[in-house]
Amino acid sequence: MNILEDYYLIVDLEATCADDKSIPRKQMEIIEIGAVMLNARSLQIESEFQSFIRPVVHPQLTPFCTALTSITQADVDGAPPFQTALKAFKGWFFHFGSYRFCSWGEYDRKQFQRDCQRHGIGYPFAGGHLNLKTAFSASQGLHRKLGLQQALDQLDLIFKGIPHRGLDDARNTAQVVCAVQSRKI
Repeated sequence: MNILEDYYLIVDLEATCADDKSIPRKQMEIIEIGAVMLNARSLQIESEFQSFIRPVVHPQLTPFCTALTSITQADVDGAPPFQTALKAFKGWFFHFGSYRFCSWGEYDRKQFQRDCQRHGIGYPFAGGHLNLKTAFSASQGLHRKLGLQQALDQLDLIFKGIPHRGLDDARNTAQVVCAVQSRKI
């Protein structure tokens, strides 16, 4: 993980899902954006963003989705549509200037691309995407890619918050980045 930008924009998404294949991957929709803006030099989180999003393809959350994420039907029913939430999100991260969009794996990047295409909106991130799962494995000399919890365990870090919640997962991903970067110094 080389420092190329001033900030790591660490994003974690939660999306509609089901355990019975009633929501195919291509029909999943973002229901929460969680993000932290991590200063690449000081390794301090300078700002955070969180928003629920009202789904339109499958507006009713499945019991599996609620159990997995703890996101309720009321949370998404009262949430803005994707276009409005994305505008607020872009307004938040725009002011930070030079950043690298990062996430734990490729899922978040691909889900943003799908939702932007579905809603006829341009993809919001300039530059590339840093897959932190791959970068972590490479930095640790691992041949397999670890899940976020496994990476935290490997570094003797404790997960803080609720798993499968966007902002909490983004904060914990930042913990991993900070630990890896601080051990390089």
